[in-house]
Amino acid sequence: MTAAAGHAGAAGAAAPRARKRIHLAARFPGGDGTAGRTDPRSRSRADFASFEAPARTAERGTFDFFLLAEEPRPHEHVGHPEPLTVLSALAAVTDRLGLAATADTTFNEPFELARRFATLDHLSAGRAAWHVVTSSGARTGENFRRGGFLDRAGRRTRAAEFVRTARELWDSWTPPVPGSPDGAPRPFAHSGPQFEIAGEFTVPRSPQGHPVIILAGECGEARESAARAADVLLTRGGTLEAGRAFYADTKARLAAYGRKPDDLKIMPGVTVVLGDSDSDTAAREHTAYDPDGPRFFTGTPETVAAEMDAFVSAGAADGFLLLPPPTPGGLDAFVDRVVPLLRERGALRTEYEGTTLRSHLGLPDPVNPV
Repeated sequence: MTAAAGHAGAAGAAAPRARKRIHLAARFPGGDGTAGRTDPRSRSRADFASFEAPARTAERGTFDFFLLAEEPRPHEHVGHPEPLTVLSALAAVTDRLGLAATADTTFNEPFELARRFATLDHLSAGRAAWHVVTSSGARTGENFRRGGFLDRAGRRTRAAEFVRTARELWDSWTPPVPGSPDGAPRPFAHSGPQFEIAGEFTVPRSPQGHPVIILAGECGEARESAARAADVLLTRGGTLEAGRAFYADTKARLAAYGRKPDDLKIMPGVTVVLGDSDSDTAAREHTAYDPDGPRFFTGTPETVAAEMDAFVSAGAADGFLLLPPPTPGGLDAFVDRVVPLLRERGALRTEYEGTTLRSHLGLPDPVNPV
């Protein structure tokens, strides 16, 4: 510290700005990759242990959430169990880790999905998240006895009203009062271009107000949708300079919806390639590189920790969604070798400071309008 800085501190100047911490999440790799199918340690894709092990590892690394991401396409997910059911089981073997599942708005209905995510939020004591996606394929529609497909504009319009309707359902219970710890349901009615619903919602208000809403995408429409309705935006990632521009543009859009910049967390998907030296990882990165895929962080654990810290500190992201290799233990190397270094830097929590996913992400609970 310089003499001038010391004098300023002694004079009661404002404290330095708090260090920006990194938010981390992990995408369950499933059994899609060749490595996952051929590794002798691999289990059946329907074996609960194949989900439990990486979830426990993510919680050991104090990750914000664990994402079971998929689309309802049978040719891509043969053998994969239904995500929300798996997450309900994971809620019993984890204590703090957020539990996120992909669910489609094109071939589902608001009441049923809102009910299932609210149930997961209660079972997990406030750790549920919904990764909202749309589906375009006719083969997907055949699974739901609905051939054909909606065009892009139709899918987006349906998705936006779908999420709004789910939020209205979650808000339809009165707040808890003495003698009625769950509150009480109120008659519910929604009338819109996509949905006409009336009745009563069957699940009390979520422990964290609403399950966390996750969107993905980078185009202008995706940025606007995230600014309006999302808590987390997943992106493909890129260079630090591109990340800063994307981050600034997307965060600036929140004000139009009465939201603050920190009300949305931006988390690029990343692949981490570790080695004992920076040159040791070059060949590994080259064999795995996909020009249309996620950003890579490569090198020694020290190099990776420093680059991730710099990316977030520079305002290019709030954190990262890790895309670990589809092998047993694919997340362990990062948690064992990089997480301790991020903690030493003060860039990552050493333990969970709250109990809900919203508390991990630093997001406010939605206000009950009732």
